[in-house]
Amino acid sequence: MQKLVQGIHRFQSQVFAEQRLLFERLANGQQPEVLFITCSDSRIVPNLITQTDPGDLFIIRNAGNIIPPYSPDAGGEQASIEFAVEALGVKHVVVCGHSRCGAMKALLHPAGTERFPSVTHWLTHAEATRRIMQDHYQHLDGDRLTTATAEENVLVQLENLQTHAAVRSAMRAKKLTLHGWVYKIETGQVFHYEAGSGQFLPLSSERTATPEAHAPL
Repeated sequence: MQKLVQGIHRFQSQVFAEQRLLFERLANGQQPEVLFITCSDSRIVPNLITQTDPGDLFIIRNAGNIIPPYSPDAGGEQASIEFAVEALGVKHVVVCGHSRCGAMKALLHPAGTERFPSVTHWLTHAEATRRIMQDHYQHLDGDRLTTATAEENVLVQLENLQTHAAVRSAMRAKKLTLHGWVYKIETGQVFHYEAGSGQFLPLSSERTATPEAHAPL
């Protein structure tokens, strides 16, 4: 905890002091353009990876960057998505998975989560991912398998995302674009899903990704 307390003091005396005008503006409301959905993994820091400021990203985090399909029994993810799209009017949604993801490893090896019933239940929202890996990726193992699982899971969650009424309506009106990314922890690279090739390719400043189709990798 001491590290956190010291960090707060540095933030207040240095960062906040240097960006006081930004924080005063943010006190009047938020206008993010991007809903960023990613994993709870402590190694993933969206604002650091994207080099964005406070107020730029509306962030949803959970184990495995999972978005349950729309349900009348709304959960936290569903409520946050609806608010981001309807109230804040975000223009983009990024679903960002990552390499060496513990949730993806647990999805592939469910016996390891027997002591964690809540985790086991949560991962049922990625059952399609598990089935795809079982049926089409028997030739992979180790980190290659985990990374491929993270990629396929991003596509599955993008499909789940489109079951949400607010998302479908905004996409139909061409007010919202979806993006599938995978962050590689060990190199700092970000790969985006390119619908035309059906592949995850290195993200460049000249190109953005719109997942129009979700073909196997």
